[in-house]
Amino acid sequence: MATRIVGIDIGSTSVRAVEIEGATKARPTIARYHEVPLPFGAARSGEVLETHTVASALKRLWSEGGFKSKNVVLGMGNQRVIARDLVVPRMPLAQIRESLPFQVQDMLPMPVSEALLDFYPISEGEGEAGPVVNGLLVAAVKKSVLANVEAALLAGLTPVEVDLIPFALTRLQSRAHSGPGTTALVDVGSSTTNVVIIIAGVPQFVRIIPAGGNDVTMGIATTLEMEEHIAENAKRALGLTPASVSREHRPILEQIQRTTGDLLNSIRNTLSYFDNTHPVANVERIVLSGGGSRLTGFAAALQELTRTEVVPTDAFATLSVSKAVDKQLDDIRDSMSVALGLALGSAA
Repeated sequence: MATRIVGIDIGSTSVRAVEIEGATKARPTIARYHEVPLPFGAARSGEVLETHTVASALKRLWSEGGFKSKNVVLGMGNQRVIARDLVVPRMPLAQIRESLPFQVQDMLPMPVSEALLDFYPISEGEGEAGPVVNGLLVAAVKKSVLANVEAALLAGLTPVEVDLIPFALTRLQSRAHSGPGTTALVDVGSSTTNVVIIIAGVPQFVRIIPAGGNDVTMGIATTLEMEEHIAENAKRALGLTPASVSREHRPILEQIQRTTGDLLNSIRNTLSYFDNTHPVANVERIVLSGGGSRLTGFAAALQELTRTEVVPTDAFATLSVSKAVDKQLDDIRDSMSVALGLALGSAA
């Protein structure tokens, strides 16, 4: 395994990369981070739509960022990816993966021939017909995955793995939250919110909610006929619970509360579903991350709605950071989390 690896996070408006050194060590070092913008429409929610445009951005990313390795890990995690509970007869993992096309067609929103399938084992047990393996089925639209891989190849990079973004975020956050009990990791991104429920650091349940912080901004901009950057500034200034609000700003606050309320309810319903289907392993705490979660009042509203403690996290405390990255760490923590988690996955 290479000791240097780069995780790449392809977003709707930019592409980001994180390089780690000493990938096989207990405490890897975050060596480099860089981000370049993407033209509108080149990618959407992590899915490459214009291959050559994204490849050009990746070339620029490597040139400007000074990355030393071309071995990269790509991530997938939008509505084109599903993760579902699956119980299969106990057998070697390779055989389980070979058998997936014959077992999961009824669980997929697409033909098996158009999907890439994987299985993440969690535990073993006894079923009516004998020993079983409990785990997660991961399925992605093949065309979407291959478009991301092609963009990396055109940029002269070497994709060594394609990973599920919720797993990447889990890998990062569980460095600081791998103790006993059931923890919900909730990462609110721009257009997707990842919910991963872990027990002792092991993912038990994954849901990808197709909504995030940018939905709030677009809701303000569309409903109130406001330019997007002005709507974004208003969202950040007001938040969910301002101390006071003028009459002219009240419609903005109402739109923030309405759109954010939809997302908060989706998160609550996801946690409630897990609790109802796993009565002996109810969620005890929520670890909140992602740029969308920084909205003033979001954490308090989530805690009140779910009646579950929202705890602070600092997964970066478990990693070494180069001087160049450390200078900007406070500003880029949320931006780099996905790419960092992807790189750490390859290290594991």
